[in-house]
Amino acid sequence: MSFDDGTAILLAESAARAVERDPAGFHAVLNDIPAAIYVADMEGTITYFNDACVEAVGRQPEAGVDKWCVSWKLYTPAGDPLPHDGCPMAVAIKERREVRGVEIVAERPDGSWARFIPYPTPIYDRTGQLSGAVNLLIDVAAQPRAEFFRKQAERCRDLSISADDRQTAEMLALMAAKYHEQSRQGDD
Repeated sequence: MSFDDGTAILLAESAARAVERDPAGFHAVLNDIPAAIYVADMEGTITYFNDACVEAVGRQPEAGVDKWCVSWKLYTPAGDPLPHDGCPMAVAIKERREVRGVEIVAERPDGSWARFIPYPTPIYDRTGQLSGAVNLLIDVAAQPRAEFFRKQAERCRDLSISADDRQTAEMLALMAAKYHEQSRQGDD
Protein backbone atom coordinates (compact mmCIF):
# COMPACT_ATOMS: atom_id res chain seq x y z
CA MET A 1 0.00 0.00 0.00
CA SER A 2 1.29 3.46 -0.88
CA PHE A 3 0.87 6.61 1.22
CA ASP A 4 1.73 10.22 0.55
CA ASP A 5 4.11 11.92 2.97
CA GLY A 6 1.36 13.71 4.90
CA THR A 7 -0.62 10.51 5.43
CA ALA A 8 2.51 8.62 6.50
CA ILE A 9 3.41 11.31 9.03
CA LEU A 10 -0.14 11.26 10.40
CA LEU A 11 -0.04 7.44 10.71
CA ALA A 12 3.37 7.51 12.43
CA GLU A 13 2.29 10.17 14.90
CA SER A 14 -1.04 8.40 15.56
CA ALA A 15 0.81 5.14 16.20
CA ALA A 16 3.15 6.87 18.64
CA ARG A 17 0.19 8.38 20.51
CA ALA A 18 -1.53 4.96 20.64
CA VAL A 19 1.56 3.44 22.27
CA GLU A 20 1.78 6.35 24.72
CA ARG A 21 -1.91 6.09 25.68
CA ASP A 22 -1.93 2.34 26.19
CA PRO A 23 1.57 0.82 26.51
CA ALA A 24 0.12 -2.61 27.27
CA GLY A 25 -2.69 -2.68 24.73
CA PHE A 26 -1.52 -0.78 21.64
CA HIS A 27 -1.04 -3.96 19.58
CA ALA A 28 -4.64 -4.04 18.31
CA VAL A 29 -4.32 -0.48 16.97
CA LEU A 30 -0.98 -1.06 15.26
CA ASN A 31 -2.03 -4.41 13.81
CA ASP A 32 -4.76 -2.59 11.87
CA ILE A 33 -2.32 -0.19 10.17
CA PRO A 34 -1.83 -1.45 6.60
CA ALA A 35 1.89 -0.67 6.59
CA ALA A 36 5.04 -2.03 8.20
CA ILE A 37 5.36 -0.67 11.71
CA TYR A 38 7.47 -1.57 14.72
CA VAL A 39 8.31 -0.32 18.20
CA ALA A 40 11.63 -0.18 20.05
CA ASP A 41 12.36 0.73 23.66
CA MET A 42 14.75 3.49 24.67
CA GLU A 43 17.75 1.14 24.32
CA GLY A 44 16.70 0.35 20.76
CA THR A 45 15.49 -3.19 21.45
CA ILE A 46 12.59 -4.18 19.22
CA THR A 47 9.53 -4.84 21.38
CA TYR A 48 6.77 -5.15 18.77
CA PHE A 49 6.26 -5.47 15.00
CA ASN A 50 3.18 -6.15 12.87
CA ASP A 51 2.66 -8.75 10.14
CA ALA A 52 3.15 -6.13 7.41
CA CYS A 53 6.60 -5.55 8.84
CA VAL A 54 7.54 -9.21 8.45
CA GLU A 55 6.34 -9.18 4.85
CA ALA A 56 8.14 -5.92 4.03
CA VAL A 57 11.57 -6.92 5.36
CA GLY A 58 11.36 -10.60 4.44
CA ARG A 59 12.23 -11.95 7.86
CA GLN A 60 10.75 -12.60 11.28
CA PRO A 61 12.35 -10.03 13.62
CA GLU A 62 13.15 -11.19 17.13
CA ALA A 63 11.36 -9.05 19.71
CA GLY A 64 13.57 -8.57 22.75
CA VAL A 65 16.69 -9.44 20.73
CA ASP A 66 16.93 -7.31 17.56
CA LYS A 67 18.25 -3.79 18.04
CA TRP A 68 17.26 -0.57 16.27
CA CYS A 69 15.90 -2.10 13.09
CA VAL A 70 13.82 -5.03 11.84
CA SER A 71 15.69 -5.34 8.54
CA TRP A 72 18.44 -7.85 7.95
CA LYS A 73 20.92 -5.43 6.34
CA LEU A 74 20.62 -1.72 5.61
CA TYR A 75 22.16 0.57 3.00
CA THR A 76 21.95 4.19 1.98
CA PRO A 77 20.31 4.92 -1.39
CA ALA A 78 23.84 5.26 -2.78
CA GLY A 79 24.55 1.65 -1.76
CA ASP A 80 26.80 2.31 1.24
CA PRO A 81 26.30 -0.02 4.23
CA LEU A 82 24.28 1.59 7.02
CA PRO A 83 24.94 0.12 10.47
CA HIS A 84 21.80 -0.55 12.44
CA ASP A 85 22.97 1.71 15.26
CA GLY A 86 23.11 4.56 12.72
CA CYS A 87 19.71 3.93 11.11
CA PRO A 88 16.90 6.51 11.30
CA MET A 89 15.22 4.68 14.22
CA ALA A 90 18.48 4.81 16.20
CA VAL A 91 18.83 8.52 15.42
CA ALA A 92 15.24 9.17 16.56
CA ILE A 93 15.84 7.47 19.90
CA LYS A 94 19.37 8.71 20.55
CA GLU A 95 18.54 12.30 19.58
CA ARG A 96 14.96 12.23 20.91
CA ARG A 97 13.47 13.59 17.69
CA GLU A 98 11.45 12.60 14.67
CA VAL A 99 13.43 11.72 11.55
CA ARG A 100 11.88 12.71 8.25
CA GLY A 101 12.93 13.02 4.64
CA VAL A 102 15.34 10.10 4.39
CA GLU A 103 15.29 6.89 2.40
CA ILE A 104 16.86 3.54 3.25
CA VAL A 105 17.47 0.36 1.31
CA ALA A 106 16.99 -2.97 3.04
CA GLU A 107 18.48 -6.26 1.92
CA ARG A 108 16.33 -9.25 2.73
CA PRO A 109 17.84 -12.63 3.72
CA ASP A 110 16.80 -14.03 0.31
CA GLY A 111 18.98 -11.40 -1.41
CA SER A 112 16.14 -9.20 -2.65
CA TRP A 113 16.08 -5.49 -1.91
CA ALA A 114 13.42 -3.02 -0.79
CA ARG A 115 13.45 0.77 -0.60
CA PHE A 116 11.68 2.44 2.32
CA ILE A 117 10.99 5.87 3.67
CA PRO A 118 11.04 5.47 7.46
CA TYR A 119 9.05 7.65 9.85
CA PRO A 120 10.59 7.01 13.28
CA THR A 121 8.70 8.94 15.95
CA PRO A 122 9.70 9.07 19.64
CA ILE A 123 7.25 7.91 22.28
CA TYR A 124 7.07 9.22 25.83
CA ASP A 125 5.65 7.81 29.05
CA ARG A 126 3.05 9.57 31.17
CA THR A 127 5.76 11.58 32.95
CA GLY A 128 7.16 12.90 29.67
CA GLN A 129 10.26 10.68 29.68
CA LEU A 130 11.40 9.04 26.45
CA SER A 131 10.35 5.39 26.40
CA GLY A 132 11.34 4.49 22.83
CA ALA A 133 10.03 5.08 19.34
CA VAL A 134 7.63 3.73 16.76
CA ASN A 135 8.73 3.43 13.13
CA LEU A 136 6.46 3.30 10.11
CA LEU A 137 8.15 1.99 6.95
CA ILE A 138 6.65 3.08 3.64
CA ASP A 139 7.73 0.94 0.70
CA VAL A 140 8.71 3.26 -2.13
CA ALA A 141 8.98 0.52 -4.73
CA ALA A 142 5.68 1.86 -5.98
CA GLN A 143 7.49 5.09 -6.88
CA PRO A 144 6.66 5.81 -10.49
CA ARG A 145 9.21 4.22 -12.82
CA ALA A 146 9.56 7.45 -14.77
CA GLU A 147 10.71 9.31 -11.66
CA PHE A 148 13.21 6.56 -10.85
CA PHE A 149 14.69 6.68 -14.36
CA ARG A 150 14.84 10.49 -14.28
CA LYS A 151 16.84 10.34 -11.05
CA GLN A 152 19.20 7.74 -12.52
CA ALA A 153 19.68 9.88 -15.64
CA GLU A 154 20.48 12.91 -13.49
CA ARG A 155 22.95 10.90 -11.40
CA CYS A 156 24.74 9.62 -14.54
CA ARG A 157 24.87 13.13 -16.05
CA ASP A 158 26.38 14.51 -12.84
CA LEU A 159 28.97 11.72 -12.73
CA SER A 160 29.85 12.18 -16.41
CA ILE A 161 30.64 15.84 -15.79
CA SER A 162 33.00 15.01 -12.95
CA ALA A 163 34.62 11.94 -14.57
CA ASP A 164 38.38 12.22 -15.03
CA ASP A 165 38.72 10.28 -18.27
CA ARG A 166 36.86 10.71 -21.55
CA GLN A 167 35.83 7.05 -21.93
CA THR A 168 34.14 6.97 -18.52
CA ALA A 169 32.45 10.31 -19.18
CA GLU A 170 31.12 9.09 -22.53
CA MET A 171 29.84 5.84 -21.01
CA LEU A 172 28.04 7.73 -18.22
CA ALA A 173 26.57 10.18 -20.76
CA LEU A 174 25.29 7.24 -22.80
CA MET A 175 23.77 5.68 -19.68
CA ALA A 176 22.13 9.03 -18.85
CA ALA A 177 20.60 9.15 -22.33
CA LYS A 178 19.25 5.60 -21.99
CA TYR A 179 17.76 6.34 -18.57
CA HIS A 180 16.24 9.54 -19.95
CA GLU A 181 14.62 7.57 -22.79
CA GLN A 182 13.25 5.03 -20.29
CA SER A 183 11.86 7.86 -18.16
CA ARG A 184 9.95 9.21 -21.19
CA GLN A 185 8.52 5.73 -21.85
CA GLY A 186 7.46 5.50 -18.21
CA ASP A 187 5.41 8.70 -18.56
CA ASP A 188 3.19 7.09 -21.20
